[in-house]
Amino acid sequence: MSATVIRNADWAVLWDQTAGRHVYRRNVDVAFQGNRIVHAGPGFAGPAARVIDGSRRLVMPGLVNVHTHCMSENLGRGLTEELGNPALYMSALYDLKAVFLVAHSMSLEGDQVDGVRAATEVALGELLLSGVTTVADLAVPYEGWLDILAASGIRGVAAPMYRSARWVVRTGNQLEYDWDEEAGRRAFDQALAVVDAAGKHPSGRLSGMVSPAQVDTCSAELLTDSLAAAAERNMPITLHCSQSVVEFQEMARRHGMSPVQWLAKIGFLGPRTLLAHAMFVDSQSWVGWWSKRDIALLAETGTSVAHCPTVFSRYGQAMESFGGYVRAGVKMAIGTDTQPHNMLEELRTALILSRVTSRDVHSVSLSDAFHAATVGGAHALGRDDIGRIAPGAKADLTLVDLDHPAMQPARDPLRSLIFSAADRAVHDVFVDGRQVVEAGRVTTIDRRSAAERLTRAQRIVMQAVPKVDYAGRSADQISPLSLTLG
Repeated sequence: MSATVIRNADWAVLWDQTAGRHVYRRNVDVAFQGNRIVHAGPGFAGPAARVIDGSRRLVMPGLVNVHTHCMSENLGRGLTEELGNPALYMSALYDLKAVFLVAHSMSLEGDQVDGVRAATEVALGELLLSGVTTVADLAVPYEGWLDILAASGIRGVAAPMYRSARWVVRTGNQLEYDWDEEAGRRAFDQALAVVDAAGKHPSGRLSGMVSPAQVDTCSAELLTDSLAAAAERNMPITLHCSQSVVEFQEMARRHGMSPVQWLAKIGFLGPRTLLAHAMFVDSQSWVGWWSKRDIALLAETGTSVAHCPTVFSRYGQAMESFGGYVRAGVKMAIGTDTQPHNMLEELRTALILSRVTSRDVHSVSLSDAFHAATVGGAHALGRDDIGRIAPGAKADLTLVDLDHPAMQPARDPLRSLIFSAADRAVHDVFVDGRQVVEAGRVTTIDRRSAAERLTRAQRIVMQAVPKVDYAGRSADQISPLSLTLG
């Protein structure tokens, strides 16, 4: 079989197996046959079915996004970016944003499931354009979900969520829980059917991840049974944990310890486990807790953390030291969580916020963040064949245009990409050896059509908001326009 060869790449980010890190190489060839890389270095001499001129390109591994919600977040564009409830420690998660999510979930029961599909397609297009080749999509299962992931050309990890309780905010200043263990068990069984189907999907690019929703909404029995199901399937497992002060306080009230320590007590932490956020740990200044063990526990158990800074920054919150986690030995990965689903901008935000919160420009390096967004994500998903450019790895590649004005000067192309150009300079993307972005255009998704369908769906969601808001407010009352309409 002849290869596709990216010839004489000006810059390439290759994997140094001996050193266990990415390194720059210049003027090299990267070749792949089928869905596997066969050469990464000078002078590929084999037969070539296609040659791509790499003389003005940066070739880097496709990014691995371990945590996002494709089906819902884009429906909140223009609605949820500036929400926050001071009575619930600035977070909008439990009441203000939840109103739109609940109204959105009502659409799953009717004809508006197309809005969910449209939101997913828009998100997947954004991810591909920002160099993401693998995404873990946390969603409530809906008809056609796996096929949409496959049709986009991305390497998709389906993570269907379920839980034992739902959040309830009746007054705007107190979080309560409506428990229904039987419903949680039914959703658990349905989720396992979906992850099993993902692994058997004919595309060959889909897999599953067991995904109990939140540490405070799942019983200990549901979590331990979920872990057993993940082990039986040799799958990763993910859980939202330590994502708010409210959650920390609730778990401390129930168990007299932090959420992370409770998970350690029930045996949930470990190399298979990916905690989403793990930000409000016992050493975080907002929680004011007496112990300082959580970060060490995460490192000791080999638990991975999905860091998603953008969504928290909108509440005025931040992980107090991304670099501190890295230096403690915690296995870090990156997710976008919210819209925009732009992985390169997420990396920029992670770097800047860590330096601000640590008050130290050297608290974390770009190489640390890039590692988290590639190899760190691959590790969290139990993979050693993605997130790197090396012979034998999957042909998941991103080509960046060094001639783009935002990339110049390209003295250090990763710095130019992450701190300046972001997705504007992404030229081509290959997943599993198939080109899915060509000259800055997604070839697998009609993005304009998806955006139009998404806009129609948002209008329907907004109409449903007064029916689910505890005070009967409209969407415009909860989220007024940023400027007065004259």
